[in-house]
Amino acid sequence: MNKPKIIFLWILRLLAAVIMLQTLYFKFTAHPQSVHLFTILGMEPWGRIGTGVLELIASILILYPRTTGYGAVLGLGLMAGAIFFHLTKLGIVFDGDAVLFTYAVIVFVCCALLALFYKKELLKLIPFVKNS
Repeated sequence: MNKPKIIFLWILRLLAAVIMLQTLYFKFTAHPQSVHLFTILGMEPWGRIGTGVLELIASILILYPRTTGYGAVLGLGLMAGAIFFHLTKLGIVFDGDAVLFTYAVIVFVCCALLALFYKKELLKLIPFVKNS
């Protein structure tokens, strides 16, 4: 693999993981904005804590090169859910800004690109798919 590609993949990994890890503080400390968000969704506190745990797992998997693809798929699912709720219940602008929605979109794009790059490894998990 060439050096620019390696650097690009690490930028994607770090961007996705840092954003997800940064939001854990708010989820795990029951920050009022986080509690408010999950209360609107009817998922407080189990949704807030569960999402935080899954984001922690996704971040760790993304940062470890052998498991990056798995973490990317998990992150993709989590951010698809976040984007869905922003578009249906929360609004793009939540609590006066669009930061949370923007972060979700950034992580979604990073994870989608990582999942595409690690497609061969991910397809190995599906027994009926022939790898060529």
